[in-house]
Amino acid sequence: MIAELKTVVLDGPDIAGLSAFYRGLAGWTEAYGDDEWITLTTSDGWRVGLQLAPDHISPKWPDPAHPQQAHLDLRVPDLAAATAKAVELGATVLRENETWNTLADPAGHPFDLVARPDDQVVTVAGVMLDCPDAKVLSHFYAEVTGKPLTYEADGMAMIGNDGEQPLMFQQIEEYQAPRWPDPAYPQQYHLDFLVDDVEAAEPQVLALGATRLPGEGGNWRVYADPAGKPFCLTWKAPE
Repeated sequence: MIAELKTVVLDGPDIAGLSAFYRGLAGWTEAYGDDEWITLTTSDGWRVGLQLAPDHISPKWPDPAHPQQAHLDLRVPDLAAATAKAVELGATVLRENETWNTLADPAGHPFDLVARPDDQVVTVAGVMLDCPDAKVLSHFYAEVTGKPLTYEADGMAMIGNDGEQPLMFQQIEEYQAPRWPDPAYPQQYHLDFLVDDVEAAEPQVLALGATRLPGEGGNWRVYADPAGKPFCLTWKAPE
């Protein structure tokens, strides 16, 4: 393991509104908030960050000209009731199925509601990353996180076990990579990973196929994975 998954981050033009949406739908807790960043925590141990992006361009799934970069899968005890609640809170229904529905949140990010009647709370099944090659990207993040490859099929893969913050990968034929920080090709999502020593971790992720991108702060640096998706290595700032 090089790094530990810390936060799944969604961009949006109104993060206060997006926080209210997910708190109302999934019961998440706002652990931190300012004008540019909000941290939400879930009952099953995930951290979700909301990052202000004034130039945010919403995906228009399934339009490949305005693609999504990632989406969340949320398990709900009652699919119909959860869908109705999401719409009441500002979501838009994109596609309905027998056991799962696809919606867009108020920032336009697609997400799936998946029926799981034996669990009476909303849980995060995982985050799904779109990519041009599911095998390549899943193996990259398996090396970064130390999570085992738990599922692999034609165009699909998963690392990590259920209940242990798995990452999932779906292969897209007309995949368009983000070009951060160009707002015309937005990232929409990114992952933050926690490391003990960034000077040791950086050459390791670069050797696996990552690329250093411009942008860093007192305790974070920006990279792109082999699919061009930005991610950050973060570390605890000195006290």
